[in-house]
Amino acid sequence: MSERPASIAFDDLAVPKFSPAAREMLDGMGALGASIVLDADALIAQARTDTGLDDYGAGDDFFERLRVFVGALGAEAELTDAGKLISHSQVLQLLTNRLLATDFIARHPAVHDEIIAAPIVIVGLPRTGTTHLHNLISADTNLRSLPYWESLEPVPTLAEQTDKQRDARRERCEAGVWFLNEVMPDFKRMHEMTVDHVHEEIQLLAIDCSTMLFESSSRIPSFRDYYQAHDQQSSYDYLRLMLQLCQYQSRGARPSGTAPPRWVLKSPQHLEQIPAIMRTFPDAIVVFTHRDPVSVVASFVTMSAYSARISRSAPIDLHEVGAYWRDRILDLYAAATRDRHLVPAAQSIDIHFNEFMRDDIATVQAVYEVAGLAFAESTRAAMAAFMDDHPRGKYGGVQYDLGQFGLDPAGIRSAAQQYIERFGVALELQWQ
Repeated sequence: MSERPASIAFDDLAVPKFSPAAREMLDGMGALGASIVLDADALIAQARTDTGLDDYGAGDDFFERLRVFVGALGAEAELTDAGKLISHSQVLQLLTNRLLATDFIARHPAVHDEIIAAPIVIVGLPRTGTTHLHNLISADTNLRSLPYWESLEPVPTLAEQTDKQRDARRERCEAGVWFLNEVMPDFKRMHEMTVDHVHEEIQLLAIDCSTMLFESSSRIPSFRDYYQAHDQQSSYDYLRLMLQLCQYQSRGARPSGTAPPRWVLKSPQHLEQIPAIMRTFPDAIVVFTHRDPVSVVASFVTMSAYSARISRSAPIDLHEVGAYWRDRILDLYAAATRDRHLVPAAQSIDIHFNEFMRDDIATVQAVYEVAGLAFAESTRAAMAAFMDDHPRGKYGGVQYDLGQFGLDPAGIRSAAQQYIERFGVALELQWQ
């Protein structure tokens, strides 16, 4: 095995530095984005024109959410001209996805008959082992997960539906991943993204315009406030419908007469949506992951600040980023502490990061036991193959510095004390 790259410390989070090639791309995008005005009604109309479809299958609440979101992008996100172009393209894609999904379901009403049985739902924050656990379980070909390309475009275009040989969703995703790697070459040190990478269903929730994904991508506090003030049950119902749609489209990939594979889902957002999760998937197996909150906050604020370079004007206020995500993560901890009891003991398991890292396969076996799944030798081999191809630290690590975000370990732990005590979270010596 080749030597892994050394860890790095970011010195350009506030004022990003780009390679000449990345700078040229962003400048070119900025020239295209300079004249863009982010307007929800114009985007709604453009998606209809582009697709030739009209029905969003949505009530007034959807359009209200969309207008709050797009309004926040224009007023609060501090977007560069390139950022305007990126945001415009992303919202247009979500609207396109919704039109295509509504049309597909209208023509294939049997989508509603698809059964989403006992999904395994991983609930935890970044750096608690969720991604590694998600990837390991998803290596089991007897289960169903959501690849990145499918999460971005769950339904092919009308032309691609007519001629499956023209389905270019993977190619479009590959182009997007290439761009991300060019402008954020060190992002893979924190979270690797590939075309077939197992992705969070939060991308499907985005099609209903109600998700934490938006605030993790842009500075939009008014949308956060709107999101937190509204019950999310209808959006989780929509998520279930999107899973049914994806499952229906892959029916041909399984032998006739066999039950569909169980889903493996994951998102930090679910920590504050446990009631909605249990109403939507009452037979779900819920896996809670836990780690020292200081490590979680340090990682998340760094990843958020680094990601902001794509679209946010510099200088980026790192203290603002730190305060925002410290408080948001504390919200999630408080919700998990409050609602953990809503998941029946027989349908849940708590996993601690230190124990998971000590023996990841044994941890997965424990999840399988709760889920009532057999852990076959072929499953173990598939997981071992994944780990051989994706060793920890493959791209090098990141040295985290809470001080540049105006945060300190003691303050974070004090604020999260109820969560730490409730779940018996081990504190890490590196933050002493």
